[in-house]
Amino acid sequence: MTAAAVAPSVFAPPNPPPSESPTLLKLLIADDDRLVRDACREAATALGYHTSTSQSAEQALWLIGSQSIDIVLLDLNLTDAGRLDILREIKHRRPDIEVIVVSANATVDSAVQAMKNGAYEYLAKPFGLRELKLLLERVGAHLKHKVENRRFSETIKSDKGFGSIIGRAPEMDTLYRIIGKAAQSAHPVLILGESGTGKEMVARAIHYSGPFRDKPFIPVDCGSLVPTLIESELFGYVKGAFTGATQSKPGLLAIAEGGTVFLDEVGELSVDLQAKLLRALQEKEIRPVGSTKQVPINVRILAATNRDLEQAVAQGEFRRDLYFRLNVLSLRIPPLRERREDIPLLAETLLARVSRVTGRKHELSDDAIKALLAYDWPGNVRELENCIERCCAMNSGPVVGTADLPGSIRGVAAQPSNGGPEGRIAPIFDLEKQAILAAIAQLQGDKLMAAKLLGIGKTTLYRKLKEYGESTVALQR
Repeated sequence: MTAAAVAPSVFAPPNPPPSESPTLLKLLIADDDRLVRDACREAATALGYHTSTSQSAEQALWLIGSQSIDIVLLDLNLTDAGRLDILREIKHRRPDIEVIVVSANATVDSAVQAMKNGAYEYLAKPFGLRELKLLLERVGAHLKHKVENRRFSETIKSDKGFGSIIGRAPEMDTLYRIIGKAAQSAHPVLILGESGTGKEMVARAIHYSGPFRDKPFIPVDCGSLVPTLIESELFGYVKGAFTGATQSKPGLLAIAEGGTVFLDEVGELSVDLQAKLLRALQEKEIRPVGSTKQVPINVRILAATNRDLEQAVAQGEFRRDLYFRLNVLSLRIPPLRERREDIPLLAETLLARVSRVTGRKHELSDDAIKALLAYDWPGNVRELENCIERCCAMNSGPVVGTADLPGSIRGVAAQPSNGGPEGRIAPIFDLEKQAILAAIAQLQGDKLMAAKLLGIGKTTLYRKLKEYGESTVALQR
């Protein structure tokens, strides 16, 4: 690389304030041209980097092994072959280092190969110092974000899960990473998952793991409130707005100033309320019921649903523009049947919780654990929690056996596991339907109690019954 590879005419402006610079980050400039090294070093120092230089591949590798280096500005001409051998060696020795590769023989193919071998970015020669400055600012912000995420994970993530969320399955690790990223953002998040998977728990993890943890977290169950009540709860009302409004009341969107409002079962909102919520999110202001004045709001929205909102949009039951507004970030909580390896851990945690309350020690027999693993849990973690509490309440000894489990779980465990007709794999829809209808029949038609014992919301239960159609009618006769 020659001095002409750097264009001094676009040299960076004066030093930025120290608070804005990537302080403490260490940059190694590996180039065989002294003038280029000096120019790059001056630009990097102006940004707040601690810099060191190297004029050979051997010296660069020695410095990487002996010093704490965060970023390497690597000239591929340091090696006789001018290829990616040194890049691969650096990433092998120090995978955490970010490498910016520069080359005078830049092609699309060489850039792709460099990125595949672990390069953070690829610079073609000649490059301007302003271009270098912008790139160093970007990689500095990237490293800062990576360090914050690591510290966050070390603080929040335990050997059993993430905060109060329990699970070690690979699907849960993916979920934890998304939660960590969502927590550092102020964008709306759409949380998808079946009933009982822990959507509110995930929403709380996002809120309390982020910069707004000291602000209010207010959950709203959109599926259990009538539309008029939801409107007054969200937007507030003024005195005399309706019968019984003897005084004004601020809405939850205003009360949660600077914090988070969690809209659970947002898919149950009426189309009229969807339009008002959309306007509130777009304009960042609300109009209380009965008022003619707008109230500014500063709140983050987390929304959750067990419905397929894309299908609801296609059917005209959910506004497309509100869907896109809420779905800036999204995550899906896997149902319990997709992470069966977490069932023993969850059961153990729930048993320990019950033991702390009752003062009696409980444990599951091996057969009981096998039965829990065989069941598909249409009510997910909430159903498992109800099952464990019920078993401990009915059991008189310390060991919970198969006989202590609900009949629906014992029945699944007792089914043959061969490939014949009796051992066929039933669709999840059929198993869920069987569990719900059997529970209602066993409780002599008491749907509210059935929903509670199954671990699902009553709104969800009624919607499921509507889907089942003729079977429900026959059951109610």
